[in-house]
Amino acid sequence: MPLLRTSRLTCRPLTGDDWHFFLSLQQNADVMRFVADARTEEEVRDAFNSRLPAWTPASPHWLCLVVCDNGTGSPLGITGYIHENNECAEVGFLFAPEAQGKGYGTESLRAVCDFAFTAGGIRRLTACVTAGNYASRQLLEKVGFVLEGTLRESYWLQQTWHDDWIFGLLKQEYHPLQP
Repeated sequence: MPLLRTSRLTCRPLTGDDWHFFLSLQQNADVMRFVADARTEEEVRDAFNSRLPAWTPASPHWLCLVVCDNGTGSPLGITGYIHENNECAEVGFLFAPEAQGKGYGTESLRAVCDFAFTAGGIRRLTACVTAGNYASRQLLEKVGFVLEGTLRESYWLQQTWHDDWIFGLLKQEYHPLQP
C-alpha cells in the first residue's frame, strides 16, 4: 500500500481507526454539497468498509489515502483514485472545512498524480465534478487537468438534475513539481 509524502503532508492508507474522521467528512453538508445527498451511517459504513481492503494497482476498489499534516499528524482529508480500464483511473478528494483553501488539496493531488503515473501504471487520469463546484475545478486545473466536456443533467443531487464537468490529464501532459 502506498505512503505518499510531500513537504507538508503524508497521504497514508485508510485504516479502521479512521472511521470517525471518514464519517465526519461524509456527514458534513458543506463537504458533501457537490458530492452526494445525505446518507445513513450504515451507508457511510459500507462505503468506508469498501475502501479498507489491501490495495494494488489492479484492485477494483478505491485507493483511499488519508491526508495528514506532517507536523501534527491530524487528518485533513482523503484522496485517491480508482482504476477504471485501459490504464485509466478516476481521482477523487474530500477535505474537512478547516483544511480547505490552504493548498492541501493541490499538494496531495500532485502526490497522487506522481504515484499514479509512475508506480501505478496509469496513462490517463479523469475527474468528474458537479458543475458549480469551482473550488474543485480550480484545484484540478492547477494540477494540469483539462476540462474535456460537460455531461448535461447527468447527476441527481439535492432533488434536481445537475451537469457534470469531466476533466482529464494524460501522463505525457503532466508536469510534476521539482523538489
